Amino acid sequence: MRETVLYQVQAIPEKRLIDVKCTIPNPDPLGQRVLLPAWIPGSYLIRNFSGHIVTLQAYDHEQVVPVQMLDKNTWFCGPTCGPLVVHYQVHAYDLTPRGAHVDSTHAFFNGSRVFLQVCGQEEAAVHIEIIAPFDPKYHHWRVATSLERVGAESFSFGLYQARHYEDLIDHPVEMGEFEVFSFEVVEVVHDLVVIGKHRADINRLKTDLSCLCEYHIRFFGVPAPMKKYTFLLTVLNDGYGGLEHCSSSVIHCKRAHLPKFNDIKVSDGYRTLLGLLSHEYFHAWNVKCIKPSAFSPYHLTCENYTRQLWIFEGITSYYDELALVRTKRISKENYLELLGQLCTRVYSTPGRFKQTLEQASFEAWIKFYRPDENSLNATISYYTKGALVALALDLLLRHETNNQCSLDQVMQVVWQRFGMTRQGLPEEYFERIVEEVSGCRLKDFFDRTLRSTEDFLIAPYLEKVGIVLNIFSASSMEEVGGRKPMDLLERPLLEVKLKPGTSDVHLACVFEGSAAEMAGLAPGDIIIAVNGFRVDRVHFESVIAHYAVGEEVLLHVFRRDILMTFKVVLRSGWLHTYVLATASSLTEQQRVLLQSWLNCDIS
Repeated sequence: MRETVLYQVQAIPEKRLIDVKCTIPNPDPLGQRVLLPAWIPGSYLIRNFSGHIVTLQAYDHEQVVPVQMLDKNTWFCGPTCGPLVVHYQVHAYDLTPRGAHVDSTHAFFNGSRVFLQVCGQEEAAVHIEIIAPFDPKYHHWRVATSLERVGAESFSFGLYQARHYEDLIDHPVEMGEFEVFSFEVVEVVHDLVVIGKHRADINRLKTDLSCLCEYHIRFFGVPAPMKKYTFLLTVLNDGYGGLEHCSSSVIHCKRAHLPKFNDIKVSDGYRTLLGLLSHEYFHAWNVKCIKPSAFSPYHLTCENYTRQLWIFEGITSYYDELALVRTKRISKENYLELLGQLCTRVYSTPGRFKQTLEQASFEAWIKFYRPDENSLNATISYYTKGALVALALDLLLRHETNNQCSLDQVMQVVWQRFGMTRQGLPEEYFERIVEEVSGCRLKDFFDRTLRSTEDFLIAPYLEKVGIVLNIFSASSMEEVGGRKPMDLLERPLLEVKLKPGTSDVHLACVFEGSAAEMAGLAPGDIIIAVNGFRVDRVHFESVIAHYAVGEEVLLHVFRRDILMTFKVVLRSGWLHTYVLATASSLTEQQRVLLQSWLNCDIS
C-alpha cells in the first residue's frame, strides 16, 4: 500500500510567500516528476500558476537531488534511495477567489496554486500540515478550511488530510483573524467564515443563508453530497466574485452589500450577495458532482473542452435567484426585476448574433475569461444567455406537460444518474434526458437556443405563465434594466461602453453599427469635449441628451496622445431596457403555472 504524501505549508507574511515542503515516501526509483496545475477548476482559463514559484529544490536525507524543469509546469527530480522532499516557495499576492494572497493581515490560498502534483501518485492519500508563521505576532491567527482534520483542533493549525490529489486542491484555506457563524440544516453543519472589517447584521445573513442551503439540499434530495460546508466570505470595499468547491466556496463581496442592522428591506446589494452565495452553493451539486465528461477526470495541464458550460453555469445562474423567491427571501416583483435585468444584459449584447451558446461554452478558454474591447460585439455569456435558455426551458416544460414536469424534475434525474454516481455527463446527453423525463420533442428548441445565432425571444415563454415583457428605449448607456424608466422620452445615445473606474469618458467598447463606430471612434479614445464644451464621465450623457436625434455634434477626443475631432450624427440607439410584470388578468392555467413556478401566492 502506498504511503501518505505529506505537504507542510507555512505562510511568510512580510515576504508575501507560502513555503511548502512536499515529502514523497516512495518516489519513482527512476526519478520523480512533479507538476503544478495550469488552471483551477471552476475558472476556465490557462493561468500557468507555476510562474509564481520563486524557488524549488529537492533533497534526500539532506542530500541535494538534481532538479530539471521539463516544461512550463513540470519538474523532474533525479533518482533517490529514500523519501524525496521537494521544497519550494510560492509568491502569493493575488486577492481573488481563485488565487493565493499573503500579507501581514491574513493568508489565503487555493490548493491548485500551491500543491505540486506527484505524478503517478495522484490517487495516494494526502496529509497536510498547516503551520503557523514563525513570528509570535501571528500566533493568534486561526485556520478556516473544509479539509478534514486529523490532529488539528477546530479552526487551528495542525494536521489535515485529503483522499487524493484532486480532493486536496478542492479545499481552499484561510489563515488569520475572522468571525465564524455556524448553523445546521438537514444534518449538514455550515460555517460562515467572515473575513474583513464590517458593521453588518451577520445573524440576518446567517438566517437567510440557512434557508437557501436547506432549499438546495431538499431540491436535489437528502442526503447532501457533503457532511460539512464552509463559506469563506471576504469583505472588501469593492469586490465581487466567487468560486465553488466540493464542500466550500470562496466569496468576495462589497462591504456595502452586507445587510444592515434594523433594515428589514432587501437592498439591491444584499440581493446580489444572496444570489452569489446561492449560486456557489448550487454548484456543490451542479459541476462539482454532476460534471461534463470532459472534466471526469480533470486534466489540469491543458484545456478541458466542453459545449456544456451553459448547463453548469447557465442553469446554476437561473436557479441561484429563483431560489431567493422560492424561499421568500425576495418578493415576486423583486424577482421579476432580476429577470428584467437578465433580459437587458442578454439583448444588449450584439455578440449573440455571432456566437452560439454551445460555441460560447467551448471557446471559454480563449474568449470568456480573456475579454477585450470587441468582446461585446463578438461573444455571448454562457452565464446570462444560459440562464435565459434555462428559464425558457422550464416554462416550456411546465406549459407543455400541464405542470407535470419542469426543469426541477430534469435536474433531479440528472443528479441521480450522474451526480450521485459521479459519472461524467456526455455531450448532448442532457437534451435526451429532458425529452425522456418530459415526453416532449425539443430538438427544434435546442437547435434554436444552443446551436443558432438567430435571436432567441423570451416573451412567448413568459406569456405561458402570465408574465408580460415590456421593452423601453434605454435612457443610459449603462442601463441595467428591470425597472421602468423615469420617463419614456427618446434620447440619443452614443452606443458605447465606458471603461469602469475612471472619471474620464474613456471608451472601452464601441458597439458594432453604432453612430460612434460610423463616425470613426474606437476603443481607448477619451472624449474631452462636445461641441467645444468640456465633459467628464458624470455629465457626458446629460450633455448628449440636450441634443436631438439627427443632430450632428463635434467630439474632441484624445486617441493615445493625439487630439482629434470627430463628427457624430446622433440617433436613437438600439439599446433597450426590459421590464417584466404580471399580466392584468390571468387564465386559470397561467395562475397555476405561475404559482407552482415561483412557489408563491398569486393574488
